[in-house]
Amino acid sequence: MTDLPLALVTGASRGIGAAVAHVLEPSYRVLLGGRDADALRERADELPGSEPWPVDLADAGAVREAAAHIDSLDVLVHSAGVAELGTIAEADDAAWQANFEVNVLAMVRLTRLLLPALRAARGHVVVINSGAGLNARPGWGPYAASKFAAKAFADALRAEEEGNGVRVTSIHPGRTDTEMQRGIVAGEGKEYDPSRFLRPDSVATAVLTAVSATPDAHLTDLVLRPS
Repeated sequence: MTDLPLALVTGASRGIGAAVAHVLEPSYRVLLGGRDADALRERADELPGSEPWPVDLADAGAVREAAAHIDSLDVLVHSAGVAELGTIAEADDAAWQANFEVNVLAMVRLTRLLLPALRAARGHVVVINSGAGLNARPGWGPYAASKFAAKAFADALRAEEEGNGVRVTSIHPGRTDTEMQRGIVAGEGKEYDPSRFLRPDSVATAVLTAVSATPDAHLTDLVLRPS
């Protein structure tokens, strides 16, 4: 088991992050990142090749301390995120700050700390973005802006680190059947129908496809839409 490559998945306690951990675990030792230590222990009980990595990504000191123990990292999947919606006219500063703190700044902070470990392993960074990171729609401004920024970060990281052997993939799923999505639909005043959305497992399969690509292939952007 210890000879397997190492992957870190943020937001691994539920939703897309948990699904990504499940598909990676047979081939990787998986660090399950998240704030809810109890939920992470439950996930770890389901996945023998994993262990909890309970860190609040908004706590710069805690992130620095946890990242310092990782010398070599083969895969880093950024799945943690929030979705604070609202129109430009109505969304307050707190909504914008929440989106950018979690969806951009926390991701940037963790990646920068782990770059030496990623370079050592010639690793792969996967950013779970969103369809909103390609097309902004009315009422989604703060969230879409953070996801556009996340794509720009991934593009810049790819351009800077490809020469060091680090690959970077942005994955843009359409609306996905998660707890977050249920909250969004409730806010829209609509009835929730999971059949309208992607399954988290489908997004996780896209992650596995990206990190399993042969060395001659660099999958830079993958877009998924509900069928």
